[in-house]
Amino acid sequence: MPLFDIEGDARRAMDVVLGGGIAIIPTTVGYVILGATTDAINRTIEVKKRGPSKLNAVIGCAAMHAALHVLDGRNREIVRTITQSYDLPMGTVAPADLDHQMMKNLDPDVLERTTLGGTLAMLLNAGPLMDYMAQLSFEAGQLVVGSSANLSLKGTKFRATDIEPEVLDAADLVIDYGLMRWANYGRSSTMINVHDFSVVRYGSCLDLINDVLTRHFDFSLPPEPER
Repeated sequence: MPLFDIEGDARRAMDVVLGGGIAIIPTTVGYVILGATTDAINRTIEVKKRGPSKLNAVIGCAAMHAALHVLDGRNREIVRTITQSYDLPMGTVAPADLDHQMMKNLDPDVLERTTLGGTLAMLLNAGPLMDYMAQLSFEAGQLVVGSSANLSLKGTKFRATDIEPEVLDAADLVIDYGLMRWANYGRSSTMINVHDFSVVRYGSCLDLINDVLTRHFDFSLPPEPER
């Protein structure tokens, strides 16, 4: 018998966010806090004490990536190889089809906080729960926007029990699957602009992603600056 009701939990979380609420769910790169309306996103920013200029990402799946990101064939193949063939998570930034109905369905304030210079950040392959929820999001024609479930600058949380109480209290639903897979990195997803392969954020699985790029595509990402 499965330990987790992936489909049921995804549907519960989608019901919450599409109803204007806030959900916290587990992903392999840490727990994330999600919403789909201006009010929910504003409440999330407020409770996290997050600078309003910081951009959000959307949860994504292969179908959504194909529909919303504008990329040439080789770049799409690189994304597919990393996220599907090697089963690695990646924050994927690329030019977006701003005329797609899913983009038009976003509240203007949310759109402004989720795009930059015509690009859209989308988290791909961060666990079965997020994948299923993203597929439901795509079928509903409504993007779900999120960020890490923690106070700003206090670090990604890989256990629900480590999330600050005020962040937990802001959520209408919290789904707890225990310790997440890539916890040893202690960082959120590596985020890459897959149009020009600049690194937006250095994070989990960077070494594994670089290995894929080096062996299959004959290049590697710029090294992480010393912190």
